[in-house]
Amino acid sequence: MGTATAAETQDYDRMAELRAFDELKLGVKGLMDSNSSSIPRFFVHPPESRVIPAVGPRPSALIPTVDLSAPHAMAAAQIRQAASSWGFFNLVNHGIDPTLLQSTIDSVKTFNEQPHAQKAPYYTRDPANGVAFATNFDLYQSKAASWRDTLQVRMSPVPADPGFLPEPCRAPLLEWGEQATSVAERLMGFLSESLGLGLEFFKGMSGLEGRQLVAHYYPCCPEPELTVGLAGHSDPGLLTVLLQDQVGGLQVLNEEEWIDVRPVPGALVVNVGDLLQIVSNGVYKSVEHRVLANPSKDPRISVAIFYSPGKRDDSTFYGPIEELLSPQNPPKYRNFTMTEYLGTFFNKGLKRNSLLDHFKL
Repeated sequence: MGTATAAETQDYDRMAELRAFDELKLGVKGLMDSNSSSIPRFFVHPPESRVIPAVGPRPSALIPTVDLSAPHAMAAAQIRQAASSWGFFNLVNHGIDPTLLQSTIDSVKTFNEQPHAQKAPYYTRDPANGVAFATNFDLYQSKAASWRDTLQVRMSPVPADPGFLPEPCRAPLLEWGEQATSVAERLMGFLSESLGLGLEFFKGMSGLEGRQLVAHYYPCCPEPELTVGLAGHSDPGLLTVLLQDQVGGLQVLNEEEWIDVRPVPGALVVNVGDLLQIVSNGVYKSVEHRVLANPSKDPRISVAIFYSPGKRDDSTFYGPIEELLSPQNPPKYRNFTMTEYLGTFFNKGLKRNSLLDHFKL
Protein backbone atom coordinates (compact mmCIF):
# COMPACT_ATOMS: atom_id res chain seq x y z
CA MET A 1 0.00 0.00 0.00
CA GLY A 2 1.58 3.29 -1.07
CA THR A 3 1.37 6.67 0.59
CA ALA A 4 -1.97 8.39 -0.08
CA THR A 5 -1.89 11.49 -2.25
CA ALA A 6 -3.23 14.82 -0.99
CA ALA A 7 -6.35 14.39 -3.15
CA GLU A 8 -6.97 10.88 -1.81
CA THR A 9 -6.52 12.07 1.75
CA GLN A 10 -8.94 14.94 1.20
CA ASP A 11 -11.58 12.53 -0.16
CA TYR A 12 -11.08 9.99 2.62
CA ASP A 13 -14.01 9.78 5.04
CA ARG A 14 -12.59 7.65 7.85
CA MET A 15 -15.79 7.46 9.88
CA ALA A 16 -17.80 6.37 6.85
CA GLU A 17 -15.30 3.61 6.09
CA LEU A 18 -15.36 2.45 9.72
CA ARG A 19 -19.14 2.25 9.69
CA ALA A 20 -19.20 0.44 6.35
CA PHE A 21 -16.69 -2.13 7.62
CA ASP A 22 -18.47 -2.59 10.94
CA GLU A 23 -21.91 -3.02 9.39
CA LEU A 24 -20.66 -5.97 7.32
CA LYS A 25 -19.79 -7.79 10.58
CA LEU A 26 -16.99 -9.58 8.78
CA GLY A 27 -14.14 -8.80 11.15
CA VAL A 28 -10.56 -8.97 9.95
CA LYS A 29 -10.94 -12.73 9.49
CA GLY A 30 -13.68 -11.99 6.96
CA LEU A 31 -11.39 -9.63 5.09
CA MET A 32 -8.80 -12.39 4.81
CA ASP A 33 -11.46 -14.85 3.67
CA SER A 34 -12.27 -12.45 0.81
CA ASN A 35 -8.62 -12.75 -0.34
CA SER A 36 -7.80 -9.14 0.43
CA SER A 37 -4.19 -8.35 -0.47
CA SER A 38 -4.10 -5.03 1.40
CA ILE A 39 -5.51 -3.63 4.61
CA PRO A 40 -8.11 -0.83 4.81
CA ARG A 41 -6.60 2.57 5.48
CA PHE A 42 -8.03 2.85 9.00
CA PHE A 43 -5.80 -0.07 10.07
CA VAL A 44 -2.63 1.75 9.01
CA HIS A 45 -0.63 3.04 11.99
CA PRO A 46 1.73 6.02 11.88
CA PRO A 47 5.32 5.04 10.98
CA GLU A 48 6.65 5.60 14.50
CA SER A 49 4.31 2.99 15.99
CA ARG A 50 4.69 0.27 13.35
CA VAL A 51 6.79 -2.84 13.90
CA ILE A 52 8.21 -5.01 11.17
CA PRO A 53 7.64 -8.60 12.33
CA ALA A 54 10.77 -10.72 12.52
CA VAL A 55 11.40 -13.25 9.76
CA GLY A 56 12.37 -16.68 11.05
CA PRO A 57 12.79 -17.76 14.67
CA ARG A 58 12.61 -15.05 17.30
CA PRO A 59 15.24 -14.87 20.06
CA SER A 60 14.42 -16.59 23.32
CA ALA A 61 12.30 -14.54 25.67
CA LEU A 62 14.09 -13.21 28.71
CA ILE A 63 11.09 -12.81 30.96
CA PRO A 64 11.31 -14.76 34.25
CA THR A 65 9.76 -18.18 34.74
CA VAL A 66 7.96 -19.00 37.98
CA ASP A 67 7.50 -22.63 39.02
CA LEU A 68 4.33 -22.87 41.07
CA SER A 69 5.26 -26.40 42.20
CA ALA A 70 8.41 -25.16 43.94
CA PRO A 71 8.56 -25.07 47.77
CA HIS A 72 6.44 -22.23 49.14
CA ALA A 73 9.33 -19.93 50.08
CA MET A 74 11.03 -20.43 46.72
CA ALA A 75 7.84 -19.81 44.72
CA ALA A 76 7.10 -16.71 46.82
CA ALA A 77 10.58 -15.33 46.14
CA GLN A 78 10.28 -16.01 42.40
CA ILE A 79 6.89 -14.30 42.19
CA ARG A 80 7.96 -11.22 44.16
CA GLN A 81 11.14 -10.82 42.11
CA ALA A 82 9.31 -11.20 38.79
CA ALA A 83 6.42 -8.90 39.77
CA SER A 84 8.69 -6.18 41.15
CA SER A 85 11.20 -6.17 38.29
CA TRP A 86 9.66 -7.28 35.01
CA GLY A 87 5.97 -7.21 35.94
CA PHE A 88 5.63 -10.16 33.54
CA PHE A 89 6.44 -13.85 33.92
CA ASN A 90 5.81 -17.30 32.52
CA LEU A 91 4.07 -19.60 34.98
CA VAL A 92 4.77 -23.33 34.80
CA ASN A 93 3.46 -26.28 36.84
CA HIS A 94 0.32 -24.30 37.58
CA GLY A 95 -1.90 -27.36 37.78
CA ILE A 96 -4.25 -26.72 34.84
CA ASP A 97 -4.66 -29.77 32.63
CA PRO A 98 -2.83 -29.24 29.29
CA THR A 99 -5.82 -30.83 27.57
CA LEU A 100 -8.04 -27.97 28.78
CA LEU A 101 -5.48 -25.39 27.62
CA GLN A 102 -5.43 -26.88 24.13
CA SER A 103 -9.20 -27.31 23.92
CA THR A 104 -9.63 -23.66 24.94
CA ILE A 105 -7.34 -22.48 22.13
CA ASP A 106 -8.97 -24.89 19.66
CA SER A 107 -12.48 -23.75 20.57
CA VAL A 108 -11.65 -20.08 19.96
CA LYS A 109 -10.13 -21.05 16.61
CA THR A 110 -13.25 -23.06 15.71
CA PHE A 111 -15.56 -20.16 16.54
CA ASN A 112 -13.59 -17.61 14.54
CA GLU A 113 -13.25 -19.90 11.52
CA GLN A 114 -16.96 -20.61 11.19
CA PRO A 115 -18.79 -19.27 8.13
CA HIS A 116 -19.79 -15.63 8.36
CA ALA A 117 -23.48 -16.44 8.76
CA GLN A 118 -22.78 -18.34 11.97
CA LYS A 119 -20.55 -15.66 13.52
CA ALA A 120 -22.43 -12.53 12.47
CA PRO A 121 -25.21 -12.84 15.10
CA TYR A 122 -22.56 -12.47 17.82
CA TYR A 123 -20.96 -9.38 16.26
CA THR A 124 -21.88 -6.42 18.46
CA ARG A 125 -20.30 -3.56 20.38
CA ASP A 126 -23.00 -3.61 23.04
CA PRO A 127 -21.81 -5.64 26.06
CA ALA A 128 -25.19 -5.37 27.83
CA ASN A 129 -25.69 -9.14 28.03
CA GLY A 130 -22.07 -9.72 29.02
CA VAL A 131 -20.93 -11.17 25.68
CA ALA A 132 -19.70 -9.22 22.66
CA PHE A 133 -17.70 -10.03 19.56
CA ALA A 134 -16.12 -7.40 17.32
CA THR A 135 -13.01 -6.04 15.68
CA ASN A 136 -11.43 -3.60 18.15
CA PHE A 137 -13.91 -2.49 20.81
CA ASP A 138 -12.33 0.96 20.57
CA LEU A 139 -12.63 0.99 16.75
CA TYR A 140 -14.35 4.39 16.65
CA GLN A 141 -12.17 5.98 19.35
CA SER A 142 -8.66 4.82 18.42
CA LYS A 143 -6.53 6.71 15.92
CA ALA A 144 -5.77 3.48 14.06
CA ALA A 145 -7.36 0.03 14.28
CA SER A 146 -5.42 -3.14 15.10
CA TRP A 147 -5.53 -6.41 13.16
CA ARG A 148 -7.54 -8.72 15.43
CA ASP A 149 -11.06 -9.90 16.27
CA THR A 150 -12.10 -10.32 19.90
CA LEU A 151 -14.72 -12.24 21.84
CA GLN A 152 -15.35 -10.58 25.21
CA VAL A 153 -17.14 -12.29 28.14
CA ARG A 154 -18.06 -10.86 31.55
CA MET A 155 -17.26 -13.57 34.11
CA SER A 156 -17.97 -11.73 37.39
CA PRO A 157 -19.35 -10.12 39.55
CA VAL A 158 -22.50 -10.47 37.39
CA PRO A 159 -21.62 -13.28 34.99
CA ALA A 160 -23.03 -13.45 31.50
CA ASP A 161 -25.71 -16.04 30.87
CA PRO A 162 -23.78 -19.03 29.44
CA GLY A 163 -26.45 -19.30 26.76
CA PHE A 164 -25.15 -16.09 25.19
CA LEU A 165 -21.69 -17.61 24.59
CA PRO A 166 -21.02 -19.13 21.18
CA GLU A 167 -21.61 -22.88 21.42
CA PRO A 168 -18.22 -23.97 19.95
CA CYS A 169 -16.28 -22.33 22.79
CA ARG A 170 -18.86 -22.14 25.60
CA ALA A 171 -17.76 -25.06 27.78
CA PRO A 172 -13.97 -24.63 27.34
CA LEU A 173 -14.05 -20.89 28.08
CA LEU A 174 -16.16 -21.33 31.21
CA GLU A 175 -13.92 -24.11 32.50
CA TRP A 176 -10.78 -22.14 31.62
CA GLY A 177 -12.21 -19.19 33.55
CA GLU A 178 -12.69 -21.29 36.67
CA GLN A 179 -9.27 -22.91 36.50
CA ALA A 180 -7.44 -19.67 35.74
CA THR A 181 -9.14 -17.97 38.68
CA SER A 182 -7.92 -20.69 41.05
CA VAL A 183 -4.39 -19.98 39.82
CA ALA A 184 -4.90 -16.22 40.18
CA GLU A 185 -6.06 -16.67 43.76
CA ARG A 186 -2.87 -18.53 44.62
CA LEU A 187 -0.75 -15.86 42.94
CA MET A 188 -2.52 -13.03 44.75
CA GLY A 189 -1.91 -14.85 48.00
CA PHE A 190 1.82 -14.96 47.29
CA LEU A 191 1.84 -11.31 46.22
CA SER A 192 -0.04 -10.27 49.36
CA GLU A 193 2.19 -12.34 51.63
CA SER A 194 5.30 -10.82 50.06
CA LEU A 195 4.02 -7.38 51.06
CA GLY A 196 3.70 -8.58 54.66
CA LEU A 197 -0.10 -8.49 54.52
CA GLY A 198 -1.00 -12.17 54.85
CA LEU A 199 -2.39 -14.55 52.26
CA GLU A 200 -6.00 -13.33 52.36
CA PHE A 201 -5.57 -9.55 52.15
CA PHE A 202 -6.54 -9.07 48.51
CA LYS A 203 -9.48 -11.40 48.88
CA GLY A 204 -10.75 -9.08 51.61
CA MET A 205 -10.73 -6.14 49.20
CA SER A 206 -12.70 -8.19 46.61
CA GLY A 207 -9.55 -8.16 44.50
CA LEU A 208 -10.51 -10.91 42.06
CA GLU A 209 -14.29 -10.48 41.95
CA GLY A 210 -14.25 -8.32 38.81
CA ARG A 211 -13.32 -10.70 35.98
CA GLN A 212 -13.38 -10.09 32.23
CA LEU A 213 -12.37 -12.72 29.68
CA VAL A 214 -11.13 -11.77 26.22
CA ALA A 215 -10.32 -14.22 23.45
CA HIS A 216 -8.25 -12.61 20.69
CA TYR A 217 -7.96 -14.02 17.18
CA TYR A 218 -5.13 -12.56 15.06
CA PRO A 219 -5.42 -13.85 11.46
CA CYS A 220 -2.64 -13.52 8.95
CA CYS A 221 -2.18 -9.87 7.94
CA PRO A 222 -1.32 -9.13 4.29
CA GLU A 223 0.62 -5.97 5.24
CA PRO A 224 1.95 -6.58 8.78
CA GLU A 225 4.54 -3.82 8.42
CA LEU A 226 1.74 -1.21 8.31
CA THR A 227 -0.26 -2.12 11.42
CA VAL A 228 -0.17 -3.94 14.77
CA GLY A 229 -2.11 -6.75 16.41
CA LEU A 230 -2.51 -4.89 19.70
CA ALA A 231 -1.04 -1.46 20.39
CA GLY A 232 1.36 -0.91 23.28
CA HIS A 233 -0.46 -0.50 26.60
CA SER A 234 -0.55 -1.59 30.23
CA ASP A 235 -3.53 -3.41 31.78
CA PRO A 236 -5.75 -1.43 34.18
CA GLY A 237 -6.60 -4.17 36.70
CA LEU A 238 -4.73 -6.00 39.43
CA LEU A 239 -3.56 -9.06 37.52
CA THR A 240 -3.87 -10.66 34.08
CA VAL A 241 -3.58 -14.39 33.39
CA LEU A 242 -3.03 -15.21 29.72
CA LEU A 243 -3.08 -18.39 27.68
CA GLN A 244 -1.39 -18.07 24.29
CA ASP A 245 -0.80 -20.51 21.47
CA GLN A 246 2.56 -21.23 19.87
CA VAL A 247 2.48 -18.66 17.04
CA GLY A 248 4.12 -15.80 18.97
CA GLY A 249 3.99 -12.02 18.59
CA LEU A 250 3.61 -10.84 22.20
CA GLN A 251 6.27 -8.39 23.36
CA VAL A 252 6.96 -6.68 26.69
CA LEU A 253 8.85 -3.43 27.24
CA ASN A 254 11.83 -3.77 29.58
CA GLU A 255 14.29 -0.92 30.08
CA GLU A 256 13.06 0.71 26.85
CA GLU A 257 13.69 -2.48 24.85
CA TRP A 258 10.94 -4.64 23.39
CA ILE A 259 11.45 -8.28 24.39
CA ASP A 260 9.73 -11.18 22.63
CA VAL A 261 7.65 -13.37 24.93
CA ARG A 262 8.28 -16.68 23.23
CA PRO A 263 5.46 -19.16 23.80
CA VAL A 264 6.35 -21.92 26.25
CA PRO A 265 4.25 -25.09 25.83
CA GLY A 266 1.90 -25.54 28.78
CA ALA A 267 2.87 -22.24 30.43
CA LEU A 268 0.64 -19.31 31.28
CA VAL A 269 1.75 -15.69 31.01
CA VAL A 270 1.02 -13.50 34.03
CA ASN A 271 1.37 -9.75 34.26
CA VAL A 272 0.88 -7.03 36.85
CA GLY A 273 -1.79 -4.42 36.15
CA ASP A 274 -1.76 -0.69 36.89
CA LEU A 275 -4.01 -1.11 39.93
CA LEU A 276 -1.62 -3.57 41.58
CA GLN A 277 1.25 -1.14 41.05
CA ILE A 278 -0.85 1.58 42.68
CA VAL A 279 -2.08 -0.39 45.71
CA SER A 280 1.42 -1.81 46.32
CA ASN A 281 2.71 1.79 46.18
CA GLY A 282 5.07 0.92 43.37
CA VAL A 283 6.50 -2.32 44.76
CA TYR A 284 5.01 -4.30 41.88
CA LYS A 285 5.44 -3.00 38.33
CA SER A 286 2.85 -2.72 35.59
CA VAL A 287 4.59 -2.68 32.23
CA GLU A 288 3.74 -1.89 28.65
CA HIS A 289 3.20 -4.75 26.23
CA ARG A 290 1.97 -5.17 22.67
CA VAL A 291 1.26 -7.76 19.97
CA LEU A 292 2.74 -7.57 16.48
CA ALA A 293 0.55 -7.95 13.43
CA ASN A 294 0.59 -11.60 12.48
CA PRO A 295 2.64 -12.40 9.34
CA SER A 296 2.12 -16.16 9.71
CA LYS A 297 -0.36 -18.20 7.70
CA ASP A 298 -1.45 -19.69 11.03
CA PRO A 299 -3.67 -17.50 13.23
CA ARG A 300 -2.43 -16.36 16.62
CA ILE A 301 -4.89 -17.05 19.46
CA SER A 302 -4.79 -15.87 23.05
CA VAL A 303 -7.28 -16.04 25.91
CA ALA A 304 -6.83 -13.71 28.87
CA ILE A 305 -8.70 -12.98 32.08
CA PHE A 306 -8.37 -9.53 33.62
CA TYR A 307 -8.85 -9.38 37.38
CA SER A 308 -9.95 -6.27 39.27
CA PRO A 309 -11.96 -5.51 42.44
CA GLY A 310 -15.65 -6.30 42.39
CA LYS A 311 -16.61 -3.42 44.72
CA ARG A 312 -17.37 -0.49 42.44
CA ASP A 313 -19.62 1.73 44.53
CA ASP A 314 -18.74 5.36 45.08
CA SER A 315 -18.12 4.84 48.81
CA THR A 316 -15.22 2.38 48.36
CA PHE A 317 -11.85 4.00 47.72
CA TYR A 318 -8.68 2.44 46.37
CA GLY A 319 -5.11 3.65 46.55
CA PRO A 320 -1.83 2.68 48.20
CA ILE A 321 -2.47 0.19 51.00
CA GLU A 322 -2.20 2.01 54.33
CA GLU A 323 -0.21 -0.78 56.00
CA LEU A 324 2.59 -0.22 53.48
CA LEU A 325 2.92 3.51 54.09
CA SER A 326 5.25 5.34 56.47
CA PRO A 327 7.14 8.66 56.64
CA GLN A 328 9.94 6.86 54.80
CA ASN A 329 7.51 5.40 52.26
CA PRO A 330 4.82 8.03 51.58
CA PRO A 331 2.01 7.36 49.07
CA LYS A 332 2.97 7.73 45.42
CA TYR A 333 -0.65 7.76 44.22
CA ARG A 334 -3.90 9.35 45.38
CA ASN A 335 -7.10 7.54 46.36
CA PHE A 336 -10.02 7.09 43.97
CA THR A 337 -13.21 5.11 43.40
CA MET A 338 -13.43 2.41 40.74
CA THR A 339 -15.99 4.57 38.95
CA GLU A 340 -13.41 7.31 38.50
CA TYR A 341 -10.63 4.85 37.76
CA LEU A 342 -12.44 2.92 35.03
CA GLY A 343 -13.91 6.12 33.61
CA THR A 344 -10.39 7.49 33.24
CA PHE A 345 -9.22 4.28 31.59
CA PHE A 346 -12.00 4.25 28.99
CA ASN A 347 -11.49 7.94 28.24
CA LYS A 348 -7.76 7.56 27.76
CA GLY A 349 -7.87 4.17 26.05
CA LEU A 350 -4.78 2.02 25.49
CA LYS A 351 -2.00 4.50 26.13
CA ARG A 352 1.31 4.07 27.88
CA ASN A 353 1.20 4.81 31.63
CA SER A 354 -1.98 6.85 31.18
CA LEU A 355 -3.68 5.62 34.36
CA LEU A 356 -0.55 5.67 36.50
CA ASP A 357 0.29 9.22 35.46
CA HIS A 358 -3.28 10.40 36.05
CA PHE A 359 -3.36 9.21 39.68
CA LYS A 360 0.25 9.92 40.59
CA LEU A 361 0.84 12.41 43.42
